[in-house]
Amino acid sequence: MEQKKFDFNSIIGFALIFVIILWMMYNNRQEEVKDQAKAKTEKAAENKAKAETTKEVPQTIADTSVADSVKIQKLQGTLGSFAYSATLPSAKENFTTIENDLMVLKIANKGGYIAEATLKNYKKFDKNSKELVTLIKNNNANFNLQLMTKDNRVLNTKDLFFEPTLTSVDGNQVLSMKLKSSANAFLEYKYVLKPKEYMLDFDIRSQGLNTALNTSKPVDFQWDMKAYRNEKSIAYENRYAEIVFEYEDGKDDYVSQGKDQEEAPEKVTYIAYKQHFFSSILLTKTPFSNAKLKSNDLVNDENIDTTFTKEFKTNSALAYANGELDYKMNWYYGPSDYTILNDYDRNLDEIIPLGWGIFGWINKFIFVPLFGFLSTFMGLGIAIIVFTILIKIAMSPITFKSFLSQAKMKVLRPEIMEIGEKFKKDPMKKQQETMKLYNKAGVNPMAGCIPALIQIPFMYASFQFFPSAIELRQKGFLWADDLSSFDEIVKLPFYIPVYGDHISLFPILASIAIFFYMKMTSGDQMMAQPPQDGMPDMGKIMKIMIYLSPVMMLLFFNNYGSGLSLYNFISNLITIGIMLVIKKYFINSDKIHAQIQENKAKPKTEGKFQRKMREMMEQAEEQKKLQNKKK
Repeated sequence: MEQKKFDFNSIIGFALIFVIILWMMYNNRQEEVKDQAKAKTEKAAENKAKAETTKEVPQTIADTSVADSVKIQKLQGTLGSFAYSATLPSAKENFTTIENDLMVLKIANKGGYIAEATLKNYKKFDKNSKELVTLIKNNNANFNLQLMTKDNRVLNTKDLFFEPTLTSVDGNQVLSMKLKSSANAFLEYKYVLKPKEYMLDFDIRSQGLNTALNTSKPVDFQWDMKAYRNEKSIAYENRYAEIVFEYEDGKDDYVSQGKDQEEAPEKVTYIAYKQHFFSSILLTKTPFSNAKLKSNDLVNDENIDTTFTKEFKTNSALAYANGELDYKMNWYYGPSDYTILNDYDRNLDEIIPLGWGIFGWINKFIFVPLFGFLSTFMGLGIAIIVFTILIKIAMSPITFKSFLSQAKMKVLRPEIMEIGEKFKKDPMKKQQETMKLYNKAGVNPMAGCIPALIQIPFMYASFQFFPSAIELRQKGFLWADDLSSFDEIVKLPFYIPVYGDHISLFPILASIAIFFYMKMTSGDQMMAQPPQDGMPDMGKIMKIMIYLSPVMMLLFFNNYGSGLSLYNFISNLITIGIMLVIKKYFINSDKIHAQIQENKAKPKTEGKFQRKMREMMEQAEEQKKLQNKKK
């Protein structure tokens, strides 16, 4: 490797830098001497002035340093009436801590906003970590009101100092943060933290500021946050990190994921910055007339961008009422737990992505209560297995009807093949005769499809439920140390697109199970379904699906939560078992054949649907004959 050379130009550059540094040190020292002398002179005059006027500095200002005093003098020229706050003892970088059994909040004097929000009962990344989940720290979040003075100056509360007063009322911690224009004129942030609650009251009100501020226009406010990564897989966590909001009297929606996504809802009543398993939520009883919400994906490279997942931004406005601000709000900093959020009765359960329509109903009214009940007295892995068994037992009558229909179609296949051969050159006639056979035999060719369709919503609901179940977070089972994340058994030295850089075992087991399940069911379906002219060869399609479905599951589920893979493995395993039992003890081909022959001998009343189908086919046949005559 070639060594770097220290050339002449570098020597000159360093020399110039050294001279500049010396000059700056000398100049700063002269300024400091002047400032100290000026501060001593002004301090004597300040101690004689009255505390009520905005030009006063209280006696306690002596507690601040000389440098702080100089800063205060400079601030008085720009803050106008709010220079009073800059003279208070609280005008320095201090914090007030409030906490309960669930969380610790540190509120900064500067800006009056929460500087740290730490959850006591949740650890970052894994259960062995010593670091707790901290939603706010190191300036990753900001809350600011932009005030306009009578003389059109813009003041940002994030740059101004609030005066804290902490009291206890009925067991609740009450923190008043006041940005004062004078002793009796102020802007107040009031925080009320109750025991064992993730939700705290947050009031914004002003008093006596209508003389100093321009109240003809609403106050602009901004709430920004960079969402910290808290889980093992940043890609999986980022998939569920998003902004969810409520607007227009109970409607809810979300901001799309990706780069620089925006929404502009009206009459907004809450805004949630969701981080997969944790959420930061601002709620208001007086709706924001409009809001501009932005979401930006910060993960460009999963190996490099490992600190934050997304950046969230909100811009809205607070309206004055009779020249003053008065907003009753709430902050929520806590887990994205369906039960906890639903108990607040503020429509916050919509933050949890349980699916829309019937999928959401299945999750809310079946999966959530059932799994919640099971998880109260057994391990989470065992709870998933028992949960799956109960769901599959409940679905077994539908499974039985599906298999029975397939068995009937399989018995009829020789006769259907015979009809197909007899009317090979007349597809319409073949279809008519096939329908007649179904009618005589008392067989519905759709009976096998409908039960399968009924099971699809439950399958899709599981894809929504397990990734949202915070109960699984950092709970282990067998080799999986976290059922909410992938169960890595081998770390690969390279990255495979789509698959990842590790091997998870539960997806492999689930893929094997689904292969045998499809092998058994698809084989019966291919035997049961007769070939159709002009239609794709379903036999070939099913053969492809037998191998394609397990491969797709193996690829995509490798990075999903192992709880979902465990559910799919057990689900397919139980279905195979149920199918074997039904075939062995409940389905007899000879009995089915005898029953079909008996049904054929009975007189059949043609139903409305069957009559309509027959009439349609007869009309089509007549049209075909007319067309042939014209030719």
